[in-house]
Amino acid sequence: MAAFLGNLRNVVIASFVLAFLLIGVYCKTQGYDGPAFELFVLRFLHIVCGVMWIGLLWYFNFVQIPTMPKVPAELKGGVTGYIAPAALFWFRWGAMGTIFFGIVLALRNHYLVEAYTLDFSEGAAGWPMVPKYLAIGIGMWLGTIMWFNVWFVIWPNQQKALNIAGKYPDLPADQKAAAGKIAMVFSRINTLLSVPMLFSMVAAGHLY
Repeated sequence: MAAFLGNLRNVVIASFVLAFLLIGVYCKTQGYDGPAFELFVLRFLHIVCGVMWIGLLWYFNFVQIPTMPKVPAELKGGVTGYIAPAALFWFRWGAMGTIFFGIVLALRNHYLVEAYTLDFSEGAAGWPMVPKYLAIGIGMWLGTIMWFNVWFVIWPNQQKALNIAGKYPDLPADQKAAAGKIAMVFSRINTLLSVPMLFSMVAAGHLY
């Protein structure tokens, strides 16, 4: 058992196998409705990617950033050279998966335009006609801003600050520090937006 649990790949495969078994139980007992089940799978993948993304965002802000000043100088390289780049890989691709599956889900549910326009597309005097679209739209806009920050601000600046993949070996120390500061500020912005984003998403599904 220790050998099995010591191999992350095996654990992840086993986790998905168990999920597929539960899917089989559901289909056996409740029947299979193709379109509805496809929407469920999209929502499930959207949530899985979101957990990866926001979980790592909170790890950076609640654990790594506050702890780094306490780490002895001779050990900082282990964090910045190995742990942080690996975490950033899953962090940015978790963000990409979240936005991708979220947009596909909105398209399949026929509310992408209504959500991104905060229901202005209805053009009615009683705006917003559908509060659900307003709630999910706010969540989608906040999530889109956060995704943009990850891919176009945080990640490029972390590449400079940490010299990831050896792309910036000769970057002066002051420029590395400045890049790290920018990445930290936008990571904090994403942390600020994360709770209202999650509230809006959950509210759209359970309050309206």
